[in-house]
Amino acid sequence: MNRIPALTARLAERGWVIGAFVYFVAFLNRSSLSVAGLIAEQRFGITPGQLSVFILLQVGVYAAMQVPTGVLVDRYGPKRVLMAAAALMAVGQLLFAIAPSYPTALLARGLLGCGDALTFISTLRYAADHFSPKRYPFLAAVTGTVGMTGSLLATLPLALLLDSAGWTPAYLVASALGLIALATTWLFMSDPTPAPARVDGLRQLRDGIGSINARVRTSWALPGTRMGFWLHFSTPAMTNAFALLWGDPYLQKSVGLSKTASGAVLMVSVIISAIAGPMLGWLIGHRPPTRAPIALAVAAVLPLGWLGAFVMGEHPPTAYIAGLFVLMAVGGPISMFAFAVARDYNHSRIVGTASGVVNVAGFVATILMAVGMGWVMDGLGGIDAHALRWALLVAIVVQVFGVFRLVVWYRRVRAYVLAEQEAGNPVPVPAVRHRWDLAPTD
Repeated sequence: MNRIPALTARLAERGWVIGAFVYFVAFLNRSSLSVAGLIAEQRFGITPGQLSVFILLQVGVYAAMQVPTGVLVDRYGPKRVLMAAAALMAVGQLLFAIAPSYPTALLARGLLGCGDALTFISTLRYAADHFSPKRYPFLAAVTGTVGMTGSLLATLPLALLLDSAGWTPAYLVASALGLIALATTWLFMSDPTPAPARVDGLRQLRDGIGSINARVRTSWALPGTRMGFWLHFSTPAMTNAFALLWGDPYLQKSVGLSKTASGAVLMVSVIISAIAGPMLGWLIGHRPPTRAPIALAVAAVLPLGWLGAFVMGEHPPTAYIAGLFVLMAVGGPISMFAFAVARDYNHSRIVGTASGVVNVAGFVATILMAVGMGWVMDGLGGIDAHALRWALLVAIVVQVFGVFRLVVWYRRVRAYVLAEQEAGNPVPVPAVRHRWDLAPTD
């Protein structure tokens, strides 16, 4: 009889590992333009604004799919959703590898964004179902770290592969990884979620839309969900905007690095994220009250750092910018705090939906930054040091707005928690009242 719990634990561990692997492939696909932006600009004959549309479409589809993904994984289970994700990513990268034109390449990035959108929430839902609340923040952080190692392949290794083999072979390799993820999930991941009963198609669609609306309203009504939303808005966006598109052009055009050196800086940033992720996950698992203060500190320092780069002119010092890239690298792991907040303040039946609501935020901010920077560069004549310098202001403004909203909802969550405590009700994370807290009547 003692073997049954041990077997169940091993199956749970294996299922989470498979989900994390699919997320690894998703992160590779998401970041696969990180060192190829300038090449794509030449290959498709496009402007910086058109180049940023790749991110608008990919990340926009990702963000739009987050709430539906949460509902899908709550309804169909992680295994089925992860298999669909792997298939979409494989097809998307295949199409991107052979795309003869800009519109075809846009379609490919849209498919990648859709597949990518299905991975993280599914893996988090699997972890929430199979592991304790104390282990969940650590596993969420490690999941993020595993994903970030996927983006390692999209930095210097991808740059070298593009140089040696060319565009099509490089992206065919990424497509093959999607097929491997599909086969691995199908063959080895267990999922006890039963298939939903068949119903009339129109009724199913109507019920599905109603279910999404109800779940989102229920989750959004909670202050903790809104704090998680703004925490996710203000922590990974700068990292994403530079890692997905503008980091390589900035390092080459403004800092003056070679393509190989630029890829190396991006790779070191990913390594730092991978190291920081589990450490931060362990910290908030054992010290939940530190989540928002740590996130606020990093989120507030980032715009100050980039404002310093703007003041330094078109060619800031290499060491200073390298330090900023290191600091930005910590933003990705810190964004995982938002999912721990969503899990704490939502019922287990809608954790997937709540995680989807929270996950939308960082990618909305990423779109605002990445596309806004592209538009500024279009207006200033192209990708050069002068245009990149002024484009930084877009990222700074978006980041400051996110920090402001995070402060607002952090104080409101504390007021809610303190009121519940004083009424004798249980709370997810106890709080101690400070002078700067909102009054009970606010």
